[in-house]
Parts: sequence; structure tokens; C-alpha cells
Amino acid sequence: MKIYTKTGDDGTTGLFGGARVKKASRVVEAYGAVDELNATLGVARATKLDPLLEGILAEAQVDLFTLGAELACVPGKEEKLQMQLLSHQDAERLEQAIDLVEKSLPPLKSFVLPGGSPQAAALHLARTVCRRAERAVLWCDEISEGPAEDRRTVREEVVIYLNRLSDLLFVLARYANVKAGVDDVPWAPRAKK
Repeated sequence: MKIYTKTGDDGTTGLFGGARVKKASRVVEAYGAVDELNATLGVARATKLDPLLEGILAEAQVDLFTLGAELACVPGKEEKLQMQLLSHQDAERLEQAIDLVEKSLPPLKSFVLPGGSPQAAALHLARTVCRRAERAVLWCDEISEGPAEDRRTVREEVVIYLNRLSDLLFVLARYANVKAGVDDVPWAPRAKK
């Protein structure tokens, strides 16, 4: 199978289910942001994470691929994907991971700047990309005009999952700093002049 098909040379791409949309469409932006998020999790995993974090992120990457497939599907054709879509149980699994990891963290007393150890910095970056993906997905939900393939109602489970994943990535970044013996970087507001 060749990697290039030349079908996108006209600035369009195919959705699963057969429709073609502009590569600059909101739906392509949404599943592209989810793909970028998945890649940032891969970068974070490449920093040699603690086994607990490695397992959590490996599962999240599978979830994100599933989510991207759903977003890249023509609305109403999701059953043709022949896969289990994300559910409330997936968000609950993330909540359980947050609760588990938070038990080993010192109480948060101030805002923290992204950074610390290389692992924490990679996880903070993933967190910010997750928030962008969440915004892009919600932006798709607001479309009321334009091609039918670009209009969709985003399932509640998708929005909740991305919101919870961002929370999890914040907690994992703090955990990565603890494991590395590096303090979180507290934000100190600039003094008023």
C-alpha cells in the first residue's frame, strides 16, 4: 500500500463513510488536534516515565485513537467503525487514576508553572494540547451552517473525557516531578509597582 494517494492534493480529505471535506474544516481541525494530543502523549512516554504513568498514558493513547476515528467519521455512520466508542466509564477510569495519583502528592498551595523535570514538562505540554483539542471539538459542536459532513453534535462522553484527561495530565505532571525529586515551579505573581 502506498502512503500517498494524491486524493488530498485538491485540499480535501476523506471522512470515514465516504464524504470529502476541506482540510481546513472544523472537523479536520478537531480530529487533528486529538491526533496531535496523542503524539504529545507519545513524546511524554518517550521520556522514560514511571511504570504507573506509562500504563495510564498507553491506555489514553488507544482512547484518543478511538476518539479521532469517531470525529473523522461522517455523522450517523459511526456504527460502521465497528469499535466501542468512548463511554462514561472511560472518564471514570481517568478519575480513578487521578484519585490514585493524588494520594502521593503534596497539597497544592499555589498555581504551578509548567515545568520541573523533563517528564513533567512533557506532560504539561500534553495538558495544554488536550485543552486545545477540547476547544476544537466543542467548536465542531457549534456549527450550524456549512457542509453536512462538517456539522455534528459531539457526544457528551467525548467532551467529558477530554476535560478529565486534561485534569489527569496536570496531576501526572506533578507526580512526575515528585518521582524525579524535583519541586513543582510555583507561580509567584509579579509585585505591583
